[in-house]
Amino acid sequence: MSQQIGILGAGSWGVALACLVHENGHEVTLWEYDEAACSELSKSRSSRFMPGVRIPDAVQVTNDLVQAAENKDSILVVLPSHTIRSVCYGLARLDLGSAVLVSCSKGIENHSLKRISEILLDDLPDVTEDRVAVLSGPSHAEEVSQQIPTAVTAASAKMKTAKQVQQVMSNAYFRVYTSQDLLGVELGGSLKNVIAIAAGIVEGVGYGDNTKAALLTRGIVEMTRLGTAMDASANTFAGLSGIGDLIVTCTSRHSRNRFVGEEIGKGRKLKEILDNMIMVAEGVRTTQSAVDLSKVHGVNMPITQEVYQVLFEGKPPVDAIRDLMTRELKSEDA
Repeated sequence: MSQQIGILGAGSWGVALACLVHENGHEVTLWEYDEAACSELSKSRSSRFMPGVRIPDAVQVTNDLVQAAENKDSILVVLPSHTIRSVCYGLARLDLGSAVLVSCSKGIENHSLKRISEILLDDLPDVTEDRVAVLSGPSHAEEVSQQIPTAVTAASAKMKTAKQVQQVMSNAYFRVYTSQDLLGVELGGSLKNVIAIAAGIVEGVGYGDNTKAALLTRGIVEMTRLGTAMDASANTFAGLSGIGDLIVTCTSRHSRNRFVGEEIGKGRKLKEILDNMIMVAEGVRTTQSAVDLSKVHGVNMPITQEVYQVLFEGKPPVDAIRDLMTRELKSEDA
């Protein structure tokens, strides 16, 4: 049955999801916060973030948050994590009815250390836990827009809600699994970006496949260690939103976080890299939050700590890798 779907955010992932949900037979409204960009997108039906992808004429493109969010069955939040709270201030003044809010963003807010679902519940007092879901997994927008087979996870505290998202979004090339471990799914989607920066650094300095394999393996250990300390399920990190997303983000040419790391490994400075990017690399901010979370929960995360020192303290990448390799020897299970 056709639903009314609002999509907040017209970046590459927002455009890809708009095309996907429209193809599934739903009525879609795509919200772009910048008025000039919205006007251009509405006329051209093409995004600078997704060259070659045409937004269907039936998808409404708007700069009006009321039009995008009211009278909707589901609202997909596809925004950079650091902008979501400010958008929530606008949403809080609207009548969202009984809409399900689906976070399709990946990040952990600096300072508050809140996940996206927690920000939604904080700032939208009429929205209850059973109306919040998360969509995460190995899903580069570029490939989804080309209808390349992709599998992800929809998670919610209430299985009924996760299944609703599953039904709305699944089709022959986009397979959605369900989970009730919303915490683990969100953490996996966020923390893997930190490891992806590390993978890029390894590539940038010229190390090989052995190094990358070790990094990914020990990276998932760190992610699981923090997740279980926060009461997420270890099994989640062995799934699509954990190891699945980690693999694709650490190895793909589409990965913005891997790109940042690679450029740093080649000797460029973080500010210079970010100033020349048109899309957000969430792993930079998430690195700060992950280090803070590791301290709060007393969890050892050496790769994350070294990434932090390279990004924010100017530590040479080769020194960071050497320090990881020469730490105290221990059992793999430790």
